[in-house]
Amino acid sequence: MEFYQNLPMHLSPIALQIGFFSIGWYSLMYLVAFLTVYLLLRWRIKHDQLEINISFEKLENFILYAILGVVVGGRLGYVLLYEPSYFFAHPLEIISPFDLAGNFVGIYGMSYHGGAIGVILASLIFSKRNKINFWKLSDFVIPAIPAGYFFGRIGNFLNGELFGRLTKSRWGMYFYNFNTLTFELRVPSQLLEAFFEGLVLFLILWLSRKKKWLQGNFLSAYLLGYGFFRFFIEFVREPDWQIGFVAKIGAQGLTLGQVYSLLMIGVAILVYVLKRRLTKQGE
Repeated sequence: MEFYQNLPMHLSPIALQIGFFSIGWYSLMYLVAFLTVYLLLRWRIKHDQLEINISFEKLENFILYAILGVVVGGRLGYVLLYEPSYFFAHPLEIISPFDLAGNFVGIYGMSYHGGAIGVILASLIFSKRNKINFWKLSDFVIPAIPAGYFFGRIGNFLNGELFGRLTKSRWGMYFYNFNTLTFELRVPSQLLEAFFEGLVLFLILWLSRKKKWLQGNFLSAYLLGYGFFRFFIEFVREPDWQIGFVAKIGAQGLTLGQVYSLLMIGVAILVYVLKRRLTKQGE
């Protein structure tokens, strides 16, 4: 057994606890994610020649819009996309941190895809209220987004959640499964997602942020890149326990995350084609 395989067994989801007050790693990583994106965008305002005129004050306002979009969109996305029947039967649990027995369990369940929709809608509202071109705002913001997402997936790892499928590989790690009440050797898919959907995608978009041919198309590029990486990583990520596989392909099948990732890729292509046509019509 390799030393790193036992690492999740020694991690606590609680980063800081004082009496009844506690801060979880997942919440802390969310804050680090937004701070990272904010600092990168602030750096862009100082050092990059931007096609958008945005002040530090407006940037801070945008971050607030984005936080609201992620939280509301991510939560409603989980409710509507993953467990609609349960939450429609227990609507108070959408916002209540207590379970049916009155135990404090926090508000669990966030959907990336719902959060992405939430941020896009929040950006549309922000751009309209501040009279900023939405596509230029997207080009400005998106190259920094995957860097924040990296910390989100690290938060999942520290929380011991969203682990991968059972494996016998040496690169597997022992995660505690609350369904079987045992530690199981599983693929650390959170780290794979942090690397590919976070770090790799960030480097691709950040290093391409000044490419002329990508101007106006960074939203499509991000949706395409994330959907691509997420689709393939889902082959080693454990399907959501309450859903399982939703479409059979060969011996296994597609997960709901893969279906949504394919939809993201389709939306990316559609947005690119429609925007290209609108641009030609405006010439």
